[in-house]
Amino acid sequence: MIKNQITLKQLEAFTFVVDMGTFRAAANALATTQPNISSRIATLEDALGTKLLYRDAGSVRLTAKGEALLEKTRTVLRATEALLEEADRQDLIQERLRLGVTELVACTWLQDFLRCLKQHYPNLSVELVVDLSSTIDEKLLEGQLDLAVQNGPFKTELDGTRELTGEDYVWVANTTLASGLPDGRSVDRFFAFSVLTHARHTIAGHSLHAMAQERGLDAQKIVHSNALSACVPMVSEGLGIALLPRPLVQREIDSGALLELESDWTADPLRFFARYDPTRAARFVEHAAEIAAQLRPQKG
Repeated sequence: MIKNQITLKQLEAFTFVVDMGTFRAAANALATTQPNISSRIATLEDALGTKLLYRDAGSVRLTAKGEALLEKTRTVLRATEALLEEADRQDLIQERLRLGVTELVACTWLQDFLRCLKQHYPNLSVELVVDLSSTIDEKLLEGQLDLAVQNGPFKTELDGTRELTGEDYVWVANTTLASGLPDGRSVDRFFAFSVLTHARHTIAGHSLHAMAQERGLDAQKIVHSNALSACVPMVSEGLGIALLPRPLVQREIDSGALLELESDWTADPLRFFARYDPTRAARFVEHAAEIAAQLRPQKG
């Protein structure tokens, strides 16, 4: 019987070795050891009576037969998930989702997303990476992440992309700095102080510098931070005026700790996306992206 010859773990190991590029990386992604991965591949090759991979120094290459069988292997794995879903037995999907999110997501609606994900896949474990969007983008393309919830721009477009609710930017200051500002709506008046905001390479960072150059403002006043959450106590302490995504400071605005400032310029809304590579993603990864899109539907 075929069930005595070939296992899903062997097929899974085969796809992960191909996607990750090495046995060691595949072992790390599957939370097992390199010898286990090697054994699964060897047993699969014996059962099929063919060589699937060439082992070069530190890397692997598909044989012609391995290339022909790779998509069939993915089809079997996806069909197995579909069978469990049809039987309403998602609890039998005991996989690991390698999830990358930006800091703003982690600080706002991540827990709601994980709670919804748990309801659909009770035995799915999540390995979380919180980092800059550019770093998350690289990890996703390298196969180190299954799903990314991030803002653009991206180095490479993926077919597996769901646009989520965007977030508006807002200018804020503590009451002391706000009371000393000249009347009016001109953003120029903020540049009498340090201007705290996103990392330099972000869309908002580029837009802020471009606006400052166009208006002849001192761009040296702009203080960038890779850690958005660090800007909140800084602006609360009066170390500057901040341009930040609204969800990050809404609680402080509501409590009166920070004041929202009127302005004739602000950065375009921050656009968020759930992204995965559909050529290699499992069905639960695609469904996780759909859950994020349902939780955070586009405005309008």
